[in-house]
Amino acid sequence: MEFKGSNLIKLLLMTQCLTVLYASEDFDFFYFVEQWPGSYCDLKKACCYPTSGKPAADFGIHGLWPNRKDGSYPSNCDPNSPFNPSQISSITSTLQSDWPTLACPSNDGLKFWAHEWEKHGTCSESKLKQLAYFESALKLKQKANLKQTLRNAGINPDGKSYTLSNIEGAIKKAVGFTPHIDCNVDASGNNQLYQVYMCVNAAGSNFIECPVFPKGSKCKPSIVFPAF
Repeated sequence: MEFKGSNLIKLLLMTQCLTVLYASEDFDFFYFVEQWPGSYCDLKKACCYPTSGKPAADFGIHGLWPNRKDGSYPSNCDPNSPFNPSQISSITSTLQSDWPTLACPSNDGLKFWAHEWEKHGTCSESKLKQLAYFESALKLKQKANLKQTLRNAGINPDGKSYTLSNIEGAIKKAVGFTPHIDCNVDASGNNQLYQVYMCVNAAGSNFIECPVFPKGSKCKPSIVFPAF
């Protein structure tokens, strides 16, 4: 009886491990999402600079999100793998500059990163452990270099309007693949450049053509690129 009980416990543990592994692998690609802080902060909603100071006038990482080709996505896949700040201590300063929080009250960003890891990162941990997950996002940001990419095409955060097609074209020329542009609406009713979605392979290493575009806010043909 003791032998059978021991085997049952082993079977239950194995089933649990396989369930977590399946959940973490159940995706096809990532959305890598960057947001423009000027468009986040000018909507008269809560916007607070992090305790490290006002972020640079640059796109900041919003997240690296596992997704499926059918448009669905996994989330909160492994409650046994909570965010651990000590695992990203070597890159904390880089995260503060490239993945800053704008949430109120002003904070150090740990809550934001914890949310992203626990909701999204745990669903890819069969391929990317916690440090590698955040490092992959930082490398993708450097590859895209969105602000410079748009500047090279004469598109600057100066409060002027630019065509959606020119913005998409500039990013596609630099990255090699079609982005999805997400807009919000400012106090004057103008569509403005808010977020840029780019698709990434399941290894989190290279941009790819999007299998499916997100259902985010659609932009009008002419959009404002606000200052920050």
